[in-house]
Amino acid sequence: MPRGPVDSSRIPRFAGPATFARLPSLSDVGQAEVAVVGVPFDTGVSYRPGARFGPAAVREASRLLRPYHPALDVAPFERVQVADAGDIACNPFDIGEAIETIDAAASELLAGGAKPVTIGGDHTIALPLLRAVSRVHGPVALLHFDAHLDTWDTYFGAAYTHGTPFRRAVEEGLLDTEALSHVGIRGPLYGRRDLDEDRRLGFGILTARDVLRRGVDEVIDVLRQRVGDRPLYVSIDIDVLDPAHAPGTGTPEAGGLTSRELLEILRGLEGCDLVGADVVEVAPAYDHAEITSIAASHIAYDLVSLLALREKP
Repeated sequence: MPRGPVDSSRIPRFAGPATFARLPSLSDVGQAEVAVVGVPFDTGVSYRPGARFGPAAVREASRLLRPYHPALDVAPFERVQVADAGDIACNPFDIGEAIETIDAAASELLAGGAKPVTIGGDHTIALPLLRAVSRVHGPVALLHFDAHLDTWDTYFGAAYTHGTPFRRAVEEGLLDTEALSHVGIRGPLYGRRDLDEDRRLGFGILTARDVLRRGVDEVIDVLRQRVGDRPLYVSIDIDVLDPAHAPGTGTPEAGGLTSRELLEILRGLEGCDLVGADVVEVAPAYDHAEITSIAASHIAYDLVSLLALREKP
């Protein structure tokens, strides 16, 4: 039987160590089908820093989570072993070395049979995570939830930043270019060329306005058709949410999704071949009353639940 979280009817939620959802550490259970892992790294940001404190904030907010998910009708911690794998400690002064460290640590988790749900950290970390996942599954479908494209070429001549991971991933052959989608894109761009280059890389775009006007159900249908039965990686920048729902992030943009819309879209992915996911760019220094970290903890919980549903109990 999987070892589940601390019983909150016996030990108050505010007591004890803040592992994700008060789950056991991976070192305590030895092996897990799903591993929640933190990457406290934000050296790749272009505006407000602070996402290095995201994993700790999301874990703290996750104390409120309960073990049964009614919308998906699953008790994920009973169905499979889910564990907190701690943090991947990487060099905050060397982006290249940090990328290699994250890649190696994620590869170790995958080799041990765990599907990772990673809490960032900034979006730079998506590249090494995709490298690790693609070694196991080949080029993967990608659903990228974000206010921004993150397919720019360089910033100040730097090829590895939080605005470039998905261009690098396409160039490295990590992604199935027939199944790439951005969701929630909005706000000003540097120019029309940004969209032209993004389209050339193979991405389709569902903007925040599309979600509003077309509705969640239609958006889910479009995404599922694009993904098909391919192995799927989901990458979520918390700034896909409107600042009213996620003020604690480095590059907020007005006019975003609500937390309810995002959670419903994720739940619509039930049955897809999800192989890994990340939730990034939570910067608690700019948060209010844990609004952002609470949203991120629920997003991570939904991702864990989707992964649990893919595993045989």
